Amino acid sequence: MKGFHIVVLLSSAVLRVSAAPAPELVTCGEEGGPAAARLAMHRINENHDHGYKFRLQKIQSHGVEKVDGGCNLELQLNLLETVCYNINPKPFEDCQIRGEAERAVMANCTVQFSIRNNDANLTKYECDTRQVKTNQEMMMLCPDCPMLVPLNSVDGLKSVKEAVSKFNQNTTNQHYYILKEVGRIRVGHVLGLGMHYYTEFELVETHCPMGSRINPEACQPLCPDRAHHAFCQSSYSNATGLKSVACDFYPPSNTTALGPGEQEPLCRHHGGGHPPHVGHGHGPPLSPYSPWWRWPSSP
Repeated sequence: MKGFHIVVLLSSAVLRVSAAPAPELVTCGEEGGPAAARLAMHRINENHDHGYKFRLQKIQSHGVEKVDGGCNLELQLNLLETVCYNINPKPFEDCQIRGEAERAVMANCTVQFSIRNNDANLTKYECDTRQVKTNQEMMMLCPDCPMLVPLNSVDGLKSVKEAVSKFNQNTTNQHYYILKEVGRIRVGHVLGLGMHYYTEFELVETHCPMGSRINPEACQPLCPDRAHHAFCQSSYSNATGLKSVACDFYPPSNTTALGPGEQEPLCRHHGGGHPPHVGHGHGPPLSPYSPWWRWPSSP
């Protein structure tokens, strides 16, 4: 296959580590809004293990209901999606916001706090997420920019499957990896070369040693805190097949060595490649474009 290359970028940072917010007083006055918004952003990003991190764009509104001993605070927040996947240990404040040409995504969130005796507790949040500009608007602004397609796109998932297979040919890995979830699929037409698919997806390390004869898709992932994870980007052409795969690796947070004869523990996992299950009554319907399109309504 012409032009194929695979890039592995190693990260020594610990998985899912983010900077804790400095202690900051959230009050019932107008000045308490920014502090509450910052606290909410940390909680929102820390409480979700799917999709991409978000950054605060602005506080849309700030309402206060006085009660005995304090108040109930409600904020309407506008957020913008970053390019950092949830497994990236970089603090969300340092993550780059996704560019408009890459089909930027925004979220409108309702956040509620209970403040009693200067103690602020985030009691509920609910977010609606959508593209900043519709596909029709983007066609007017940038007709050649690839567009987002649903995560169940047959050709898009075919390209992901080929990328995972190529990834597992990397003999420097100790174990096979399997797909945990797809973050994005974009598609665009290249003149003379047909449709190109650009995908972003997360992989998780399994129990199966590299080189074993088992089909990697049948392997069970290691427990989340003991598994290496990888975030990958691939490009694929309908005409020429897989073009490239580039991955960032993130090490496990639990590096405790197993004792003599001790086996790796077995853990329950969400199914790979699918949006997480979210119960009824928690917000708008899931969009097929992102695994993090609907968020739970409680922290």
